[in-house]
Amino acid sequence: MAEQITIYINNKAYKVDPNQTIMQAADTLGFHIPRLCYHPKLSIEGACRVCIVEVEGARNYVASCAFPVSDGMKIHTNTQALRKARRDIIELILDNHPQDCHTCERDGNCELQRLASSMGIRARHFEGPRKRYEKDLSSDAVIRDPEKCILCGRCVRMCSEIQQVHNLTQAHRGFNTVVMPAYNMPMGESVCTACGQCINVCPTAAFLEKNYTQELFEKLNDPALVKVVQFAPSVRAAIGEAFDVPPGRNMEGQLVAALRKLGFDYVFDTQFSADLTIMEEASEFLERVQNKGVLPMITSCSSAWMKCMEQFYPDLIANVSTCKSPMSMQGAVTKSYFAQKIGVDPKKILSVATMCCTAKKYEAARPELMVDGMRGVDIVVTTREIAWMIKSAGIDLLHIQPEEPDHPLGMSSGAGAIFGTTGGVMEAAIRTAYGLYTGQTLVDIEIKGIRGLKGIKEGTLEMDGKEIRVAVAHGLGNACKLLEQVRSDPGRYHFIEIMGCPGGCVGGGGQPYAQCNTIPLDDEALQKRAQALYDLDRSKTIRRSHDNPDVQKLYKEFLQRPLSPTSHKYLHTHYKPKTPLGIIPAKERQSGV
Repeated sequence: MAEQITIYINNKAYKVDPNQTIMQAADTLGFHIPRLCYHPKLSIEGACRVCIVEVEGARNYVASCAFPVSDGMKIHTNTQALRKARRDIIELILDNHPQDCHTCERDGNCELQRLASSMGIRARHFEGPRKRYEKDLSSDAVIRDPEKCILCGRCVRMCSEIQQVHNLTQAHRGFNTVVMPAYNMPMGESVCTACGQCINVCPTAAFLEKNYTQELFEKLNDPALVKVVQFAPSVRAAIGEAFDVPPGRNMEGQLVAALRKLGFDYVFDTQFSADLTIMEEASEFLERVQNKGVLPMITSCSSAWMKCMEQFYPDLIANVSTCKSPMSMQGAVTKSYFAQKIGVDPKKILSVATMCCTAKKYEAARPELMVDGMRGVDIVVTTREIAWMIKSAGIDLLHIQPEEPDHPLGMSSGAGAIFGTTGGVMEAAIRTAYGLYTGQTLVDIEIKGIRGLKGIKEGTLEMDGKEIRVAVAHGLGNACKLLEQVRSDPGRYHFIEIMGCPGGCVGGGGQPYAQCNTIPLDDEALQKRAQALYDLDRSKTIRRSHDNPDVQKLYKEFLQRPLSPTSHKYLHTHYKPKTPLGIIPAKERQSGV
């Protein structure tokens, strides 16, 4: 470790590590320098200038996010002149920003609003022309509102650096600069994968999920409908954060009770259909292994990944599992088996999904996933949206008496729980595939090698003398790297899991805003959410999907067996290449061409 250097902050000496920026050093010493364009997971933009500090000897103020420390450096972070300069910068941004804070979706949870408050801005001192743009409502999942964009560039960097989709860019110059897809295409026609990571890093409301909460409230009051809801594994691990609970608290029982109080007649757990997915996916994998089918088989649970694959990796469609996602399987079974079970016309069932993922809104609308001419899932709401609905309905989530999900589509194994984090699908699949292939029980079912937040993870498993090589990637950028390996060496792996969002579903684009507590979402929060699911898995008596009695009952009464004609009708689908205007081949996207 390099020897520490001495810097002076506000006339006091401190020892810090070299090779870091002023902002990083100040953060470690307890000095929070205001910031807007900075994000710890993204490259340094240095565009907003909100983080300026005074360095003795420097001609002008410097951006602390980009300026490195040096031995003996004397820094001032809170002079009156600095405070005025920062305030002027924020006031200029506000002058070009809509004056609708009280009706904005980010009211109370907006970084620009919070900065204005902390800097004591109580009036608008600058007046002049303001940019005017229409909202882009073309996507089923993501809304773009250029009027609320402050040009921090976070969304552009997230889309290009982390997700490597390169859908967004800053176009034009000066006052006319705007963030938009290539050729100013509508979001719904662009290469946007609907992952929602732009929403997670946006400090204002320039990007939002498409909101269906008012429509849902109306339908919950329709006595002619049977209201059914499912909720994803990672929702229970994150929803508490919207109620000021620290990350990592499992709110499953409270969420079930709250959903019933909202007006749902049946509350099912998507972990049930995660177990169902494993039954189908593990069986499909074994069929490919035994019958020399297309390998490696790649998971199909992530909606954002599926759109990414269809656009940029159409040559790998044959490698992708034909299984629907757990959400879509649950919707299909709800409007077939469950409708028969309760003697109700499926058209009278309102099927709702509470998901961590904005791309699930896009998925629910896909025509390939129709069930007997109907949508399997009628409305998708995110964790953020359902949290707002619970608050709006006056339900006290933190003090409500926990309840259990309904049956027969509610019981789940521990394997279903870990679906919500990167590596969880693979781990769950291995538990069942091993049992189905060897007829024996896998003793060590916690597969540590594919856990954690490393971008690409690899592992091997021996099944009855055959070595199975697996890989896991989370975040579309890591997926791109892994799939280039598959293209160059198709025989390297047998089974691959891909999740579109960093961290998997725990880091989904519809999870509670991480900026609530002044800092963007970090890996520690993702790990705590994931740990909540691993703890849930460990607490379960049943930890393998094929041991779930509700799943066994479903096969006995309706599906017959995995991969049966009935299973294929309701639980499987197909994909086809998508070629939006201006699509860029994956290799060129990675090389920056």
